[in-house]
Amino acid sequence: MAEELSRKSRLIRDLVARFNGTPYIKDHIVGDHRNDSDFDKNFTYPTHLAAEKITLPQFRMELLKRTDLENEDTTERRTCGKGWAILQLHGGGYVGAFKTNYRRMAGLYSEVGNGACVLTPDYRVAPEHPFPAALYDALTCIDWLRAQGIPESRMILAGDSAGGGLAMAVTAYLRDRDRELPAGLIAMSPWTDLTASGTSYEENYEKDPVFGNSGDALIFENPYPGKYDKRHPYISPAFGDFSGFPPSLIQVGTYEMLLDDSRIAAEKMKRAGVTIRYSEYEGMFHVFQIAATLMVESKRAWSEVGKFISIVQGE
Repeated sequence: MAEELSRKSRLIRDLVARFNGTPYIKDHIVGDHRNDSDFDKNFTYPTHLAAEKITLPQFRMELLKRTDLENEDTTERRTCGKGWAILQLHGGGYVGAFKTNYRRMAGLYSEVGNGACVLTPDYRVAPEHPFPAALYDALTCIDWLRAQGIPESRMILAGDSAGGGLAMAVTAYLRDRDRELPAGLIAMSPWTDLTASGTSYEENYEKDPVFGNSGDALIFENPYPGKYDKRHPYISPAFGDFSGFPPSLIQVGTYEMLLDDSRIAAEKMKRAGVTIRYSEYEGMFHVFQIAATLMVESKRAWSEVGKFISIVQGE
């Protein structure tokens, strides 16, 4: 039986629908400014967190560390809880750059991740940088973490929306080349099918407060695939093979047009023998976890993320 949403949750969902249903506001925030990055904007973290900005040849990234773990050991990894790192791949439909909200999410990942470092790249996006730019940038992050002394066995890939699909694509790429895989994978409302072929794109068309009631070009005319087939498994993991994947957590809201993107990926993981926890949150919208502690559902989702990370870390 579906759980009844709290009054606050319904209010927030309705506000999201109202915001995204206002063309002027949506065009101003999303439209021609999708590639604008917040990377250079100032942000104040809690005193027990410190961020380091890192510039690489192709892109920039931010590494978030705990400052209260400095005496945990004497290695260079002392500010990464037990030597673990989470690679956070942000959403934005492969056209949206780094936004300040992902600094807040990085903080949450660190809090529920037992002090793990959180690396968030401002990876290259389309249309200027179509596939495989984002994929290669994410792989560069993995190699960078290895160079810092953190092996894949102590890395967790995490992403929301396009970032969730990208995390799956990166994992498949590593597996296909017989490289070591990350210890775990977290995908929030992952975009795994850029062909938008799932029935939920129609069934939830009027329900979805983020993408519903419009032919949003972000979904239906996305420039990320470029010259490649949208069904390429590194672009749309739903069409790929999940065999050999590490333990995975997928969370999705039942009001999402992208609901089937999660269902299909989770089902294929199960059939491939992957250890998978799949959670549908009744009445929730796309990447509702961004609400952090504002809603019961988002709080529960982050608690689930924390439990999953602890299991992966062997706690």
